[in-house]
Amino acid sequence: MGTYLNPGLLRFEMAFGSEIYVDKTGMIRYLNRVVNTTQRFVCVSRPRRFGKTMAADMLCAYYGEADSRGLFEKTELVGQKEWDRYLNRFDVIRLVMTEFIKENKAFEACLEKMQRLVVRDLKKRYPDVDYFDEDDLIQTMADVYAETGKQFVFIIDEWDAVFRERKEDKEGQRIYLDFLRNLLKDRDYIALAYMTGILPIKKYGKHSALNMFREFSVIAPMQFAPYTGFTEEEVKGLCSRYGRDYEKIKEWYDGYEVSDVVPPDPDYEMQKTMGKVLKPKHYSIYSPLSVVEAVSTGMIQNFWNKTETYEAVADYIRMNLDGLKDAVALMIDGGRINIDLSTYQNDMTTFHGKDDVLTLLIHLGYLGYDADMKKVFIPNHEILDEFKTSTNSEEWVDTFHSFQKSQELLNATWGRDEDKVAELLEYFHDMAENKSYHSEAALSYTVQMAYYAAQKYYTTIQEPDSGKGYVDIVYLPAPGYPDKPALLIELKYHKTAGTALHQIKDRNYPQRLEHYKDNLLLVGINYDREISNTWAGYKRHVCRIEKAHIDG
Repeated sequence: MGTYLNPGLLRFEMAFGSEIYVDKTGMIRYLNRVVNTTQRFVCVSRPRRFGKTMAADMLCAYYGEADSRGLFEKTELVGQKEWDRYLNRFDVIRLVMTEFIKENKAFEACLEKMQRLVVRDLKKRYPDVDYFDEDDLIQTMADVYAETGKQFVFIIDEWDAVFRERKEDKEGQRIYLDFLRNLLKDRDYIALAYMTGILPIKKYGKHSALNMFREFSVIAPMQFAPYTGFTEEEVKGLCSRYGRDYEKIKEWYDGYEVSDVVPPDPDYEMQKTMGKVLKPKHYSIYSPLSVVEAVSTGMIQNFWNKTETYEAVADYIRMNLDGLKDAVALMIDGGRINIDLSTYQNDMTTFHGKDDVLTLLIHLGYLGYDADMKKVFIPNHEILDEFKTSTNSEEWVDTFHSFQKSQELLNATWGRDEDKVAELLEYFHDMAENKSYHSEAALSYTVQMAYYAAQKYYTTIQEPDSGKGYVDIVYLPAPGYPDKPALLIELKYHKTAGTALHQIKDRNYPQRLEHYKDNLLLVGINYDREISNTWAGYKRHVCRIEKAHIDG
């Protein structure tokens, strides 16, 4: 047994023997299916505290040469077909990259040290091999395989350390990715390569530098979905066993939503005709470390800051790219934000807009992600506590004040308080970058900014075709808020709010929203550019609100 080659089963024995242990050996079933196939390259990324290291220790114990049969016979894996197919069959090389990535050393020197340490273990294990170049890890492993036929399982923990510890070292990052590709890709000595980290594999543009890996992230865990964290059933079992309040633990540590994938079905057409087509299974995932702490101590509190400080999230949301602060205010209020994940480059420095920052926060565990609706949200009370701490400074006062005003505007609209709506629109007009309107488009910009809080309750549709023209803005209630009225907003520039309402009814815009006929508000908003601001009661915005009456 070496330090890096076949490190043994002690670490997994310690986890298995702990007072609170949740069995995740089921993930080995999938890995066994991909051993010595073109899918044998697996990268699993998820936040800290979500069991990545324990899983790596488990795989070392299973695939390595140390006799672990007695240990795994006590796990859930033993009930599966061919559960011991690859038990203790390979040489395992276990690397924890944070041990080698040092800020004060050249990156090439870090890699050189790592290779020397692994080669040393290989030479001890196989002293009779004729090594061609003992300074070259790749050649040394090829020599071992050529003479012994022994394959390797690579387990690389904290694989993304270079992107987190040396954020600005772009050249070092490229050297590292090239090294991993040369070490692993198309090498017959690799039976399985399993990498784990917080970040997915670095992209350059839309392409991955390690394209042989299949990625299982917290956003798309696929077959690893039930192993991403603790499932609801597992947490209920722990609460029942230890007499803890499940509802409180759920409120504080639940909220991460993931789903698996449906395996290929050669009988799909037959299953479809019989109405038995399988669908992905959705899981509600809990933060494992926090659950273990809460169950073992009986205390319900924020355990997150033991490994992450609020500055981590504060630094990113302080950027305020594309209105990021407004998005955070909405999520703190319980809202969900639409997001485009495609532009994120899987590092901690390349941000083109707020969606890239929000995507990073998903990977760090600060946000949950609804894959069906493509929305991000604050998953639970523990993370909400982190966000509240991160935004508890003077720089956030104006953001939260504006959000409160937006909520007031929404309440005034629901209550059909026309004067209050007009007053609040004046407030947001004064805040807008373009304080002088020159068109309805400029007015639309301010109105949408003013109704920012509506994103919590509504889906926004701009200029939908009514059949007789285009209404300006429609807010349709989101699935979680069916009691809220649909809003149909028509804007006018230097005309009248009454004209706006007349156009709504004359062109029969509400007919397209017949589904909401019993709960639909018509909102006409006008901006009069010629009213002088020297008049004591001047108000350039005028609003008229009516409840729709749709026949049928």
